[in-house]
Amino acid sequence: MADDTTDTKSSNQMWGGRFASGPDAIMEEINASIGFDKKLFAQDIRGSIAHATMLAHQGIISAEDKDKIVHGLNTILSEIESGNFEFSRQLEDIHMNVEARLATLIGPAAGRLHTARSRNDQVALDFRLWVKEELEKTELMLTGLIAAFLDRAEEHAESVMPGFTHLQTAQPVTFGHHCMAYVEMFGRDRSRVRHAIEHLDESPIGAAALAGTGYPIDRHMTAKALGFREPTRNSIDTVSDRDFAIEFLSIAAIAGMHLSRLAEEIVIWSTPQFGFVRLSDAFSTGSSIMPQKKNPDAAELVRAKTGRINGSLVALLTIMKGLPLAYSKDMQEDKEQVFDAAESLELAIAAMTGMVRDMTVNTARMKAAAGSGYSTATDLADWLVREAGLPFRDAHHVTGRAVALAESKGCDLAELPLSDLQAIHPDITDKVYDVLTVEASVASRKSFGGTAPSEVRRQIAFWRDRN
Repeated sequence: MADDTTDTKSSNQMWGGRFASGPDAIMEEINASIGFDKKLFAQDIRGSIAHATMLAHQGIISAEDKDKIVHGLNTILSEIESGNFEFSRQLEDIHMNVEARLATLIGPAAGRLHTARSRNDQVALDFRLWVKEELEKTELMLTGLIAAFLDRAEEHAESVMPGFTHLQTAQPVTFGHHCMAYVEMFGRDRSRVRHAIEHLDESPIGAAALAGTGYPIDRHMTAKALGFREPTRNSIDTVSDRDFAIEFLSIAAIAGMHLSRLAEEIVIWSTPQFGFVRLSDAFSTGSSIMPQKKNPDAAELVRAKTGRINGSLVALLTIMKGLPLAYSKDMQEDKEQVFDAAESLELAIAAMTGMVRDMTVNTARMKAAAGSGYSTATDLADWLVREAGLPFRDAHHVTGRAVALAESKGCDLAELPLSDLQAIHPDITDKVYDVLTVEASVASRKSFGGTAPSEVRRQIAFWRDRN
C-alpha cells in the first residue's frame, strides 16, 4: 500500500503543476484549439449554412431539417456576436462547439448537418474563407497606403533630396521620386495579394475526410454559395493543403520587409542629424528622463513587427515540411501563426499610412543635404562626355580629380574656379556650371522612370489610374 502511494505521488510530480491529474489533462491541453480557432466562427457558420442548403437541394436531408439547421446556426451566430455564447474546451474546437449548441437548440436535426463532410474539409473551408477575407482586407489597406504615397509624391515632385547608395550620398533625386519607389514596392505587394486570392479561390467543402463522399452532393453549388470560383479537384490535396496560408504569410513577410525598410528610413530621417522629416505627436513618444527626446516609436514598432511575421512564415513552413498526405493533427498549429501575422501586418500598414500622411517634410534641410558629398559629380562626367567628347571612363577620371581638388579646398564642385577646372582638362568651359546644381541634375534625369519632376508626375498619373 505504501508503495502504491509513493508511485501515485511520483506520477503526479512527473506530470507536474497544472497537469496534476495526469495524461488526460495534458491531452486536453494539447488537443484543444478553441482558444484560437473560435476566431473562425463566422466562416464556420457560413460554410455550414451553405452545406445544409446544398444537402436539402440534393434531397439528402429534408427541407424541414434544413430550415431548422439554418435558423439554429443564425441564432448561434447572433449569440457569439453579442458575447452570449459560452465556448467549451472540452468540445475542442469551433466546429464541435457550434454543433453541440445546435443540438441543444434544434434537437436531432442537428445531427444531419455533418452528413457528407468531415472536420478535415470543414476546417480547410473555414480557414480558407478567413484567409481570403484577410487578403481582401490587406488589398484595401495597401491601396490606402499607395494613395498616401501618391499624395506626398505629387506634393514633392520637385523637392530635391539626396539619393543614397550604401547610405552614402550618391546623386540628387526628388522626394517625390523616393516616395514613388515605395509605391512600386507596395504595388507589387498588392499584386501578390491579388494572385493569392486567385490561387485559393476554390472550395474545399465536400472533400470529406480525404476521399470524397458517396452522397450525391453538388460541390459546385456550395462553391458558388460561398463565393469561390469552383471546387477543389483532388480530395486528398484539399484536406492536406495549407499553401494558401503559407502564401499569405509569404506575402505578409515581403510586405513587412518593405514596411520595415520604410520604417528604418523614417527613423533615420527623423534624427536631428538628418532632420528630413518630423513625426507628429500621434506617432511619437517622449522619454521618461530626457525631456528633449521625441522618439519615432511607431516606426520602430513597425520595424519590429516584421520579425514576428517572418517567424510565423518559418514556423508554418517547418510544421508542414514533413507531413505525409493527407491530414495530420500537426496542421492544427497553422492558425495561430496566420492570425498573429495578419494582426501584425494590419497594424503595421495602418501605422505607416498614418505616418506618411501625417509627417512634416523639411524640404530646406533635404535640399541642403542633396548637394553634399559631391553629388553632382556624375553630372560633371556626363557633361564632359556630351560637350567635350571624352569617353566616359576618361570623363570619370577627370571628374575624380576635380572632386579631389574640391575636397582639398573644402568647397563644392560648383565653387571651384573655372581656371582650376581647366587646369584639370582644358576643354571645360563656364557652361559646366549649368549642370553642377542639384536642381539641374534632377531636371536632367528624364529617362523613363527617372527622377526628373516631369517623369515623376508621369508615373504618379500612371499609378492614379491603377489605384
